[in-house]
Amino acid sequence: MADEVSGTAPGPPPPAARTAVPGTGQPRSTVLVAIGALLLGMLLAALDQTIVATALPTIVSDLGGLDHLSWVVTAYLLASTAATPLWGKLGDQYGRKRLFQLAIVIFLVGSALCGLAQDMSQLIAFRALQGLGGGGLIVLSMAIVGDLVPPRERGRYQGLFGAVFGGTSVLGPLLGGVFVDHLSWRWVFYVNLPVGVVALAVIAAVLHIPARRTAHTIDYLGTFLIAAVAAALVLLTSLGGVTFGWDSWQVIGLALLGAVLLVAFVLVERRAAEPVLPPRLFRSRTFTLCSVIGFVVGFAMFGSMTFLPTFLQVVQGVSPTVSGLHLLPMVLGMLLASISSGQIVSRTGRYKFFPIAGTALTALGLLLMHQLDEASSVAQTSGYLFVFGCGLGLVMQVLVLIVQNAVGYEDLGVATSGATFFRSIGASFGVSIFGTIFASRLGPRIADALAGRPLPPGVDPGELSADPHALRLLPPADQAAVLHAYSVSITDVFLYAVPIVLVACALACFLKEEPLRGSVTAPDTSEVLSSNPVQRSSREECARALSVLGSREGRRHVYERITERAGLDLHPASSWLLLRIQRYGTTEPHVLADRTQLPLSVITEAVREVESRGLADRRGLSLFLTDEGREVARRLFAAREESLAELLGDWWTPDRPADLLELVRELNRELCGSDAEQPHDGETVHRDHERPHGPPRSPPPGLRPGAGGGG
Repeated sequence: MADEVSGTAPGPPPPAARTAVPGTGQPRSTVLVAIGALLLGMLLAALDQTIVATALPTIVSDLGGLDHLSWVVTAYLLASTAATPLWGKLGDQYGRKRLFQLAIVIFLVGSALCGLAQDMSQLIAFRALQGLGGGGLIVLSMAIVGDLVPPRERGRYQGLFGAVFGGTSVLGPLLGGVFVDHLSWRWVFYVNLPVGVVALAVIAAVLHIPARRTAHTIDYLGTFLIAAVAAALVLLTSLGGVTFGWDSWQVIGLALLGAVLLVAFVLVERRAAEPVLPPRLFRSRTFTLCSVIGFVVGFAMFGSMTFLPTFLQVVQGVSPTVSGLHLLPMVLGMLLASISSGQIVSRTGRYKFFPIAGTALTALGLLLMHQLDEASSVAQTSGYLFVFGCGLGLVMQVLVLIVQNAVGYEDLGVATSGATFFRSIGASFGVSIFGTIFASRLGPRIADALAGRPLPPGVDPGELSADPHALRLLPPADQAAVLHAYSVSITDVFLYAVPIVLVACALACFLKEEPLRGSVTAPDTSEVLSSNPVQRSSREECARALSVLGSREGRRHVYERITERAGLDLHPASSWLLLRIQRYGTTEPHVLADRTQLPLSVITEAVREVESRGLADRRGLSLFLTDEGREVARRLFAAREESLAELLGDWWTPDRPADLLELVRELNRELCGSDAEQPHDGETVHRDHERPHGPPRSPPPGLRPGAGGGG
């Protein structure tokens, strides 16, 4: 039975043959402090995606250039999206710690310069520099977690990073408003400096990760070309119809440049050893459809989030802080729908409904938001934003899951990053196009609203479209007319987005629903809410999913199942005990009782059974396996490996890659006992680099004879 799974005789290797797993050899407190510093780095980048939105109306009033408002967001999005693949591969090749420190420094320099900016052109340039560092903060912080903690704990710690994204999505707009109201918009950027310096110091002092280097043939040309294509097309959509006419040579030239660069990108990717976006992915209809739908979701989400604060602050007259509060229903709806849809799909295996319903609900939300005006109540605004957020949330988690289910193991990592890449590019286009529509409509509408009206001295209609605060200089009747022009110009943006979202809804109907692999789980929140594309290898994506499932197994009576699969007549607690003795060569019942959540009485009963059956001998305080016990433990280990392999579905083929087999065995060993459960030095035999340290890392409670449980 075991040979059918692995192709070789399974079983845990002897202690001398085992390789050290991440996190061993370091005090647990040190690892936790390092994780905290990584979370601070992630916090910086995640917060900067949302905190700026509520400050934008004040920024443009101070620096001028409302027609270039969208570029404050777009510059950051484009730079971070283009840089993400480079950060990931450079970190693999040259060491992640130094690259992470460099990313923090770049981000902090960009933040300081943004706070010092004296005009919009400076701010846009410095936001691009900040985005360059922000892309590295996100991808490297999540990658370093894999260097610090063993596979069985990876899902839990990555969940913390997801929580950071969820928290900043809620708190970011609110904090941005608080800084503007009580300090200055410049503190939206300055706040990064003390947090970043602390993270930098802690990383330098306590982060110690293995010097494992992976050589890459980095696709520098492909990265440059895809960034250039995106920049050319975003420039085209932001300048066309506003700065230059659509038939001007500048706009036509940008369109031709974008087309030439796109052709060059495709040709380069066909020949690249490690392409940024392998052309073969587009042979999959599912990947292509999900990429287009993801593009539209990013388009609608970030485009709306950029201009909603302007509507709330300028049209409805609320403070920046209150505008942040008004955005919370949208964010909460997005989080609730995203988490629930991902969980439902991963448990039921049915997913086609969600992208269809989500895009339809998003279109409805946009239509409702188009109805907002100066007199809309808080309840009405909140309800409409909640509907819009729920629509986005229903799609976001599921698209990543569908792509992962549709590709082979060798394309798992690049397909995931590809799908999220298109969402990130869609975000850039959404902000740019929404800004173009708004700017092209606002000026003429203000001119029409004030036509024939005498204006106070020094008031220029052109100034009113560049600086919303200039409205204060107008008489009340004229203010109302201009506010209506602002209101209609912004809400029209939402209406123009509806047909694009409906096209995505129609495309979602063509998704083919296929059986869901057991190893395809709902992606973590950081994969869903980040404006940066996910950057993980196939092995890392698979490890994340299996670690989540492995930690969930304990609550699903795994030891009952593997005991039955191994053809043994043992209580589950006895199987749990045998695997721990096998992993470490020996164990002490009282140590297990101290360091796990199993009561001593349950462990004592398991000890009694393995001793009475001749599976283990007691030598003083320690238990050692007999020859028969080693054979039983080998069968249990093989059964657990089979259970993990079954989750991989058709990824687990006879010609599977070696790293997938290695991953399954590594995770299997970790699930058979954590380092914190090991016996004390001097009393039993174990490896020096696996000494116990820190507080216990325990399996779930409830493992007792006759009942399942335990990790």
